[in-house]
Amino acid sequence: MAKHRILFVCLGNICRSPLAEAAFRRAAAEASLDVEVDSAGTADYHVGEPPDPRSIEEAERRGIDIRHYRGRQLSTRDFHEFDFILGMDRSNMANIGRVDPGDGKARVAMLLDIVPGQEGREVADPWYGGPEGFSTTWHEVDAGARALLAVLLDETA
Repeated sequence: MAKHRILFVCLGNICRSPLAEAAFRRAAAEASLDVEVDSAGTADYHVGEPPDPRSIEEAERRGIDIRHYRGRQLSTRDFHEFDFILGMDRSNMANIGRVDPGDGKARVAMLLDIVPGQEGREVADPWYGGPEGFSTTWHEVDAGARALLAVLLDETA
């Protein structure tokens, strides 16, 4: 069975998508599911930079170290290399659509669309708020990670 490749995408790749990557890595590890996971931004604002310090702190509260993550920008190549590309909000989805070459294999969706009862909801952007926003974002991306894990486990069953 081929390893699933998952890419989480937000605007700058320093807040939401690194937290989603961390949440999914943990969920997959707990389920012993062999996956490749990455995150990217649709903009190039933070290429090569570590996640926002507040994202790092939120992940550390969950026992996860993301200090080594580095921002990168979404590319057309990603649509051929990843099985899933999951955006955090409608603006990200529009930006993802502009990069999509149209001939890739990736299934593209908004992350919370795969969470039963959360379809159409966006992952809150914590950038302009305080630490409590990062906690809210964690709960949302963790729900998305667990829903995605359920989808993948169901597909491999």
